[in-house]
Amino acid sequence: MRWDGLSHDDSSGAPALFGTDAVTRTFDTPEFRGITFHEIRARSILNRVPGASRMPFEWTLNPYRGCSHACVYCFARKTHSYLDLDTGLGFDSQIVVKVNAPDLLRRELASRRWQGEHIAMGTNVDCYQRAEGRYRLMPGILAALRDRANPFSILTKGTLILRDLDLLRQAAEVTDVGTSVSVGFTDRELWRTVEPGTPSPERRLEVCRTLTANGVPCSVLMAPVIPYLSDSPEQLRETVRAVAAAGAGSVTPLVLHLRPGAREWFMEWLARHHPRLVRRYEVLYADGAYAPTWYQRRITRRVHELADEYGIGPSRPGAARRPRGPEPAPAGPPAPGPTQLTLL
Repeated sequence: MRWDGLSHDDSSGAPALFGTDAVTRTFDTPEFRGITFHEIRARSILNRVPGASRMPFEWTLNPYRGCSHACVYCFARKTHSYLDLDTGLGFDSQIVVKVNAPDLLRRELASRRWQGEHIAMGTNVDCYQRAEGRYRLMPGILAALRDRANPFSILTKGTLILRDLDLLRQAAEVTDVGTSVSVGFTDRELWRTVEPGTPSPERRLEVCRTLTANGVPCSVLMAPVIPYLSDSPEQLRETVRAVAAAGAGSVTPLVLHLRPGAREWFMEWLARHHPRLVRRYEVLYADGAYAPTWYQRRITRRVHELADEYGIGPSRPGAARRPRGPEPAPAGPPAPGPTQLTLL
C-alpha cells in the first residue's frame, strides 16, 4: 500500500488547533480514495456527557472525528465546525484519528479518580467506520476495557465489529457488555442515497445475528425513521420483521432529528432527491430539530405493536437476553419523550 505523508505545515489544510505534532495522510487505495486523515495525539479520551441525566450513560469514548459513512442526516456534522472543517463533504472526508487512544485509555482507566463507570462508544461517530480497518484502534481499546473489567456498550453501522468478536466475548465474561446496530429501514434504494458509505441494512442485521449467536447480546436502534421516506406502515413492518429475524434482543425507534449542521446538509440532499418533500419538512420541523410529539408517538406506538407481534424482547421464549448494564445509546442526544422508549 502506498501512502503520502504530509507534514502539518504543508499545504494540506490541517487546522492549526490539531497541534504541531499532527500529521496529515492520504492513502492511495480504492477504499480510502478522496479521504484525508489527520493523525493527532489526544490529551484525553474519556468524555463526560453534558446533561447526562437525559442519557443512559455518563461517559463516552470517540477514537475518530468525522465519518466516512457519509450519512446525510448525521447529527455530529456540527462538531466539525469546531475544528474549522466543513460540515458537509468535509465531515465525510476529513477524518481525525486519535492514534494514541488505546494507550491513553489504559492510563485514564488506571487513574484513582476513575470509578469504573459505563462507557458508551459510537454515540458521536462510528468507531467501526472504514478508517478502523487501517488504524485498528478498537482492539487496543477493547483489551483495555476487558483488562479493567470496565462496562461498555458499542453502537455501530459497521460490520468490522465482527473482527473483534473474540475480544468482545472475553470482555463479556468479566463485565457488562452491550452492542447495538443502527438500522432505520431496509429500503435499499433509500440506503444507497442517504447512507452511501455504510454496509447495507442486510449486512448490519447479519452482524446482529452473528453477535447474538456468539453470546454477545445485540439490540437494534431503528434510526432514523425518516418522515415520508421510511415511515409507511409497510416499511415499518418490513424493518421490524427483518430486525426480529436477526434475533435482536430489543428494537428502539428514533425519528430523524435535524440539528444545525445536519439540517442544512440534509435539506440540500432532500431538494436534490425529493424536492416535493421540502415544504412538508419545513412544516414538520418548523419548531426546531425534532419532529412533533404527535408524530414521534405515532411511530413509537406502531413499532411497539410490531415488535410485540414479531416477538422481539427478552421476556418472550427464544429471544436474546437483554444486555447487562445500560442500553447502548442512540447516536446523539435523544429527543425527549416517546422515541426513547426501549421496546422489550
